[in-house]
Amino acid sequence: MIEFETEVLDIIQRTHNVKSFRFRIEEDVNFKPGQFFFVTIKIGGTERTKHFSFSNSPLEKGYVEFTKRITDSEFSKALERLKVGDWARLRTPYGSFTFEGEYKKIAFLSGGIGITPIRSICKFATDMRLTTDIVLIYGNNTEEDIIFKEDLDNMQAVNKNLHIVYTLTSPDIDEQAWQGRTGYIDDKMVREEIPDFNERVFYICGPPKMVESLIDILRNKLGIQENRIRTENFVGY
Repeated sequence: MIEFETEVLDIIQRTHNVKSFRFRIEEDVNFKPGQFFFVTIKIGGTERTKHFSFSNSPLEKGYVEFTKRITDSEFSKALERLKVGDWARLRTPYGSFTFEGEYKKIAFLSGGIGITPIRSICKFATDMRLTTDIVLIYGNNTEEDIIFKEDLDNMQAVNKNLHIVYTLTSPDIDEQAWQGRTGYIDDKMVREEIPDFNERVFYICGPPKMVESLIDILRNKLGIQENRIRTENFVGY
């Protein structure tokens, strides 16, 4: 673990209510794809700290990035006020929701902002040209809510081992305009999109209730053993 002071390098609008925040780092700052770090910023002169998953890959050098849905919370509003060059302190790295090529076949089940550590892993796998067979099922309310869509589509275009399935849950989806899947991730969708699910290690990341539901589906409806399920809960603030 290392702790250091830094500054905001860039702020990127990802969707209408999601932003990525990048912080300058030195070359000796190392982390594994999928890990998280603690960020301290100043709110009204007082230091406040929260933890966020890396949304960039360790191979994307010169910065670390987290990506967050902007809400009405005090910390979120403070992030909204951040500008390039503002002070921050980082403490890193933490977490075991990681992948560096350990398995031949994996699957990601994710929703909304839970995509952030998965984006880190998929980018790493793509740039390292890992031979791991990866399937990602990613749920969002509408197409406009899909975080990193262009980025994920570009990865899929160059990585023949990466297959991405988008599913939308809003009841107002125009199914003639939207060519992807609709509905929440369930055992039927997993069976159809990942027919070899029994051969894979599953990574689940999203809001706690979603994670809990997907664990139940994997264990009780698909018979996936506990040692082949990795989870990360995203609690909003």
